[in-house]
Amino acid sequence: MKIGFVGLGGMGQGMVGQLLEAGHDVTVWNRSKAPVEKLEAKGAKAAESPRKLAKSSEILITMLPDDSIVHGTLVESGALEALGKQAVHINMATVSVGFARGLAALHKRLGSHYVAAPVLGRPDVAAAGKLNIIAAGESAVVERITPILEAMGQKVWPVGEAPELANVVKIGANFMLASAIESMGEACALNEAHGVGRDTFLDIVTSTLFAAPAYQGYGKMIREASYTPAGMKMAWGLKDVGLAMQASHDSRVPLPFGGIVRDSLLEALARGDGDKDWAALAETPIGRAHLDKR
Repeated sequence: MKIGFVGLGGMGQGMVGQLLEAGHDVTVWNRSKAPVEKLEAKGAKAAESPRKLAKSSEILITMLPDDSIVHGTLVESGALEALGKQAVHINMATVSVGFARGLAALHKRLGSHYVAAPVLGRPDVAAAGKLNIIAAGESAVVERITPILEAMGQKVWPVGEAPELANVVKIGANFMLASAIESMGEACALNEAHGVGRDTFLDIVTSTLFAAPAYQGYGKMIREASYTPAGMKMAWGLKDVGLAMQASHDSRVPLPFGGIVRDSLLEALARGDGDKDWAALAETPIGRAHLDKR
């Protein structure tokens, strides 16, 4: 099966690496050439454009940052129109619920298939083939592409026939992560104000009540104040919380904590932390507490 892959950021490179290790025939395209050359050395082929890549692919996988870039790269370029009838587009990016619905409708008109398959995991997890992949689309199509998804992840989680359902799950998961980071920052600020260091506090809670991968991983970064290189940039975190707020507005489901997290992210961006890992969000309430004590 001929696989095309668009989007070779930190996540995409690791995912393509896993596909190549599994013996798949993979052709790639990326705006910058360095990642393409790196993967060519591992056995990937290079495409001249997204349109030409789509035309020659039975499976087109995309891992792009947001709605706008997906639209420009695939729709405006004519790439989706070039996909063959019965070809499958697997969109593994975190996009808005409305945009996912629109892509599904476009594919239906064009005669190709659309599966949303956003992932849980950071670049190191992608490189190790340990992603958790949330998949939604026609059940027969999801079943057909599951071996490809399994080459990139440790588990595939089907959540329904409507592709946007996978994006709802991913947006909800990222909202929970942002909330966890914010709450750790606020709790650290409280403890530091009373003389208990963040290292001691986070060591206790991530070893007991919150001994879970998200808390332990982000807790370690906060303890060490180690936010570069970024696995998930602060600016991307703001985008994802914005997607949660947008989805909540559309479905009239209140997310009271969402406004707090969004404002903390905006404050972090205002202080110049946009390229840091979004774990640095914890520094917002900590820094605010220090200012209040002056």
